[in-house]
Amino acid sequence: MAAGGILEAPELALERIDARSGGENFPVVSLLAPGSARPHLRAIYGFARLVDTLGDEAAGDREALLDALEAELGRCYGGEPRTPIMRRLADTIAACELPAEPFRRLIEANRLDQRRPRYEAWADVRGYCTYSAEPVGRLVLGVYGRASEPELVAMSDDVCTGLQLVNFLQDPPRDLALGRVYLPLEDLRRFGVLEAELAGPRSDRLATLCRFEARRAAVLLRRGLPLADALGGRAGRSVALFARGGLAALGSLERAGWDVFAGRPAPSRLTFAWLTARELVRP
Repeated sequence: MAAGGILEAPELALERIDARSGGENFPVVSLLAPGSARPHLRAIYGFARLVDTLGDEAAGDREALLDALEAELGRCYGGEPRTPIMRRLADTIAACELPAEPFRRLIEANRLDQRRPRYEAWADVRGYCTYSAEPVGRLVLGVYGRASEPELVAMSDDVCTGLQLVNFLQDPPRDLALGRVYLPLEDLRRFGVLEAELAGPRSDRLATLCRFEARRAAVLLRRGLPLADALGGRAGRSVALFARGGLAALGSLERAGWDVFAGRPAPSRLTFAWLTARELVRP
C-alpha cells in the first residue's frame, strides 16, 4: 500500500484512534474541560495518537508514512484532508486558529524515534520533549486562546515534559523492545544499570534509578500546578488535572516498587474520579 493510502487503513480510523486515547495515564478530555473545548481537545489528542501509532507500530517505511501525514497536515491549512481524523483536525485548526508548527514538531518527534534511539544526558531528553511533549500543551493553550503568554507556556512545557518522563518510567521494557532507551544513559551508568536490565526483572539498582527520575518528573509537574489559577475556571481546573494525574501515576509506580514488568502501574479510574472531584471543590 502506498504511504498516502495507509493513512486510510482501518486501524487508523478515527474511532479506533479515539478509543486508544482512552488508555492514557489520564483522561485526555476531562469532564472538567469546558464543553466547547472538548471536541477540539479530542481532535488534538487524536492527531497525537495517530502520529505515535505510525511512528511505533506501522509496517513498512515509517519515515515515508510520517511524510505522508505531514502532507495531509498541510492540506488542513490549504486544501481538503483525505481522512476523517484529519478533517476533524482541520475544523479545530480553523476554529481555534492553531499554527502548524506544534503539529509538525509532533511528527518530527517520531522521525527522531526512527533515527536516534538513545539520549546521553537529561538535557538531550529534555530537547526531545520539545518535539514529543511540549507541542501538545501549547496546542491546548491555543484552544483556550492563551498560547501567546510566555509564563503559561513555560508552565505548560514543564507539565508536558513531566508527563512524558512519567511515561518513560512506566514503559522501559516496551521502549527497549522498540529499540529505544529514553532514560538518560549517564543516569544508567550513575546507578550501575545495564540497558539489558530495562527488560526486567526488577532490580534494586533499577528502582533507585527510577526514583531519581521520578523526583525530576515531580518537580516539573508541580511547577505546572499554578496553571489552574492562571487559566481560571473550568479550563484551569482541567489543565491542573493533567499535572495531578502525572503525580498520581508516580505514586502508583512507587507503590508497585518500581516493578514495571509484571504490569504497567497507573492510577485507577477511581483515583481519577477522586482527583476530578477534588478539583471541582477546590476554592
